[in-house]
Parts: sequence; structure tokens; C-alpha cells
Amino acid sequence: MSVFERSCYHKIDFKISEDASVKDAVNRFTAFNIGCLAVTDKNNKVVGVCSERDFISKIASYEKDLKETKVREICTYTPIIIAKKDDSLETCMNKMMFKDIRHLLVVDDKNEEFIGMISIKDLIKEIMKKNDDVVTRLSDFKMGKGAYFGSE
Repeated sequence: MSVFERSCYHKIDFKISEDASVKDAVNRFTAFNIGCLAVTDKNNKVVGVCSERDFISKIASYEKDLKETKVREICTYTPIIIAKKDDSLETCMNKMMFKDIRHLLVVDDKNEEFIGMISIKDLIKEIMKKNDDVVTRLSDFKMGKGAYFGSE
């Protein structure tokens, strides 16, 4: 999935321990400019997700203490909706729309290990890129540059 390699989550540590404070999660959201983290247990196994939406609905709206509240108290546990590394753009969009979520954990098909995350923003960027390519080809064809060879 090319969207996975271009994701804002690619090559960053997108995991946080369920024992970490919510303050730690908020600091990570801010530092990496992301909106979701994969939550791990004491064995470093992914068991859930913690999003900005979780923070707003379970901490900010109730004015709970960020430093005292643990990630496990606000995160979403199973069932976690996941994407396989080779899932198509459309498959990922359908999964997100079906469950009304904005992030998907990405799992490697071979060893079932979580290798990343993608956001709805990543998918929209891919769709826009595809649309730009189609517009360029059609414009080139109209200008007589040929539909099969692209812009030069």
C-alpha cells in the first residue's frame, strides 16, 4: 500500500503504553502532529487505540487530570479495525466509513505484526493525487500530447 509509506505515521513511534499518562499521549499528539496512537500492553502487544476524540470526549469534557489519568482509561479496546499492508485505497476508505473512524492500524500480512497507521487525511491525499494524474492526462490528450505518454 503506497499510502502507508507516505503516511504521517510512517517511521515514527506510533505506539504508547496503556500505563502511560494521558498527558504523555497529548504530548505525543502535539510533538508528531498526529491524532491517534496504538495502545500497547506490558508485553508491547497492540491492544487498542487512543485518539484525540477519546481525549476530548473522556478527559477534556469532564475536566479530568491529565497526569493522573492513564491511557487505558480512555482508549478504545477491541475490536480494532485494521488494514493489511496491501489493502487498496478503496478498502481502507470503506473500513473507515463503515465504523466512522479516522485511523486504521496497518498490519503486516506475513507475521501479523502492527507496522504502522494511516489516517483519513492520508487517504484523501492519495485520492487527490490520483485525480491530479487523471486531469493531467486528459489535458495532455486535449492539447495533442498523447494520452499514453503523459506530460513532457
